[in-house]
Amino acid sequence: MNFLAHFHLAGPEQGLLAGALEGDFRKGRLQGELPSDIERGVALHRAIDAYTDTHPLMTELRGHFPTSLRRYAGILIDLSFDHFLSRHWHQFNDLPLESFIREVHTALAAQQQHLSDRAEQMRCAMLQHDILARYGEWAAVPASAARVGERFRRGNPLLHVEAELEPVRQSLEQAFLSFYPQLQSWAEFTRQRLD
Repeated sequence: MNFLAHFHLAGPEQGLLAGALEGDFRKGRLQGELPSDIERGVALHRAIDAYTDTHPLMTELRGHFPTSLRRYAGILIDLSFDHFLSRHWHQFNDLPLESFIREVHTALAAQQQHLSDRAEQMRCAMLQHDILARYGEWAAVPASAARVGERFRRGNPLLHVEAELEPVRQSLEQAFLSFYPQLQSWAEFTRQRLD
């Protein structure tokens, strides 16, 4: 899952939302360096990623990708699922997406003193570039993939991924619509268990 989905699955608690962001940047064991609600958010983020990565639907979906992209399928699935969550938002939340995004930015700003430098940089970039709202457009998926690909040491394999993604776009949407309700129920149960 990418940012929007992690925030949706963690909300509405401010600490869990901050942990949903911090989960992409904090590595290693959680040992009380952060407030407990943020550590719970990081733990939830990690659990969501593990559940998603090992789910049979995701294994099947990776098989729909061209061989050249299979190695990066996890990244592309995460990014595309934020797009499909945006497009189908009304099925998963009664609050309008724009209102939810405002609440996320307010919560993250209130917790910024607890964020690592990299998480704080991402918080600022999300706000400055309105990243969460941009996922409503499919073009955000290949554009984000190209930015992620810049981190690779041996060239950017995701620079021109749009044409290769198009044939799997429908499979991605169908998988999202099948998988996300399961993930939402599982995350709710897991969130309660972490209390």
